Amino acid sequence: MRVLVIEDDEELARTVGVGLRAARMAVDIALDGETGLARALVNDYDVVVLDRDLPGLHGDQVCARLIADGVRGRVLMLTGAADNEDLVEGLGLGADDYLAKPFAFAVLVARIGALARRAQPGIPPVLEHGDVVLDTAKRSAQRAGRPLVLRPKEFGVLELLLAAQGRVVSAEELLARVWDEAADPFTTTVKITISRLRTKLGDPPVIETVAKAGYRI
Repeated sequence: MRVLVIEDDEELARTVGVGLRAARMAVDIALDGETGLARALVNDYDVVVLDRDLPGLHGDQVCARLIADGVRGRVLMLTGAADNEDLVEGLGLGADDYLAKPFAFAVLVARIGALARRAQPGIPPVLEHGDVVLDTAKRSAQRAGRPLVLRPKEFGVLELLLAAQGRVVSAEELLARVWDEAADPFTTTVKITISRLRTKLGDPPVIETVAKAGYRI
């Protein structure tokens, strides 16, 4: 799952980023509306966490532009105000959800997870293939009842492959959806992560390499 956090409070943005990465999400951070909008229009995010009260390019303008451009990612709007008028205005702009500051971090993670599932219609919260089970809400995975201790990127790769339901997923798509913007497009990190994931999944193998195309379950 890839998330963009647009928040001008740098300390809050960094704290949220650290917490979401610990929850096995790939996170990019923008500290102003213009930068955030540019990144959201270029990259394929599952969820955009958008502070409403941004200086310069206001969060309302960012939200409206994302909706107008048909961005796939869902928008979770943050605000320091918690009254009903702000809630109605935020949702009226096209935001998918609304969260008032201060918020419990567990609630933020749960809301992001729910929105990410809505960004990909038809994908259930629990993904299964044979004896492999991945719970997107609990951020846990197991095989034949054995818990899998996965790194964040390993979890993200497995989640994306299971969600593809047998479709071939290219290394480029995995890199774009599971890693953040700092990832080197020429790196072998996808191949290395797949290798580690295969080792942890054990036999019989469940991830197939499709020559010159990518990987599939």
